[in-house]
Amino acid sequence: MSRIANLFERLRGEGRTALIPFVTAGDPNPDVTVPLMHRMAAAGADLIELGVPFSDPIADGPVIQRATERALAAGVRLRDVLDMVRAFRAEDTETPLVLMGYLNPIEIMGVELFAAEAAAAGVDGTLVVDVPPEEAGPLAGALRPRGLDLVYLLAPTSDGERIARIGAAASGFVYYVAVKGVTGAGNLDIDAVAAKLGEIRQQIALPIGVGFGIKDGPSAARVAAVADAVIVGSAIVERIEGLKDAPTRIPDALGGFLAELRGAIDGAGAGPVVGAIEGALDATGGA
Repeated sequence: MSRIANLFERLRGEGRTALIPFVTAGDPNPDVTVPLMHRMAAAGADLIELGVPFSDPIADGPVIQRATERALAAGVRLRDVLDMVRAFRAEDTETPLVLMGYLNPIEIMGVELFAAEAAAAGVDGTLVVDVPPEEAGPLAGALRPRGLDLVYLLAPTSDGERIARIGAAASGFVYYVAVKGVTGAGNLDIDAVAAKLGEIRQQIALPIGVGFGIKDGPSAARVAAVADAVIVGSAIVERIEGLKDAPTRIPDALGGFLAELRGAIDGAGAGPVVGAIEGALDATGGA
């Protein structure tokens, strides 16, 4: 069983909702990222999304765009991100890691080489924003044999046909974008989110993480009541930006924020982890 599948199975048994923070690798400088990842895990992060810097992050709003610019200015590239994963894995072999980014850096490295290097480094999955399942054949063909999950996005505008297609292609979990627009945009309508998750769960047995628009403990708690995972990105990156000139303060500051989110999520009780997941795991022997 993969680290991601094992995580969600354990959380289901514990009646808990996952907390998934996102940070851009190398922001504001390469020395911060690995200590920050360790601090987030210690503060209650269940899975970490590590953003791969890219010059044209089309799905991201201004906050994460600026983070990417800082990381690129510091010289951080895909190979450096994989080195950060290796450094993290030297001390933490349990916390799942998902690389989130865009196809161009992967194509520059080469899909097969990327898959081999990512698996060897200790990556557990990828979310490649600009690769829909219809175009994911080469990437999926390289990642799946090496045990790496492919996480896909669903949106408020995704119809039944699209949900079914993503359900057939995805593994690990599905990322539901709670608001229309880029990261950091819009306000959460939790009733609309709950209704859409109900529709998605009719076709997808994987855990569903909800991101975009989660800014603090109260919004994290509202999402935790309906989702299997709470994904927080811009609110974290914005705090990193505020401390970019005092980088040694970042791990503790973010650890405190993550602890606040963890407490709010746990206080909300478990989200409705999909009952079908257990059946799916049993049917596949937990693979």
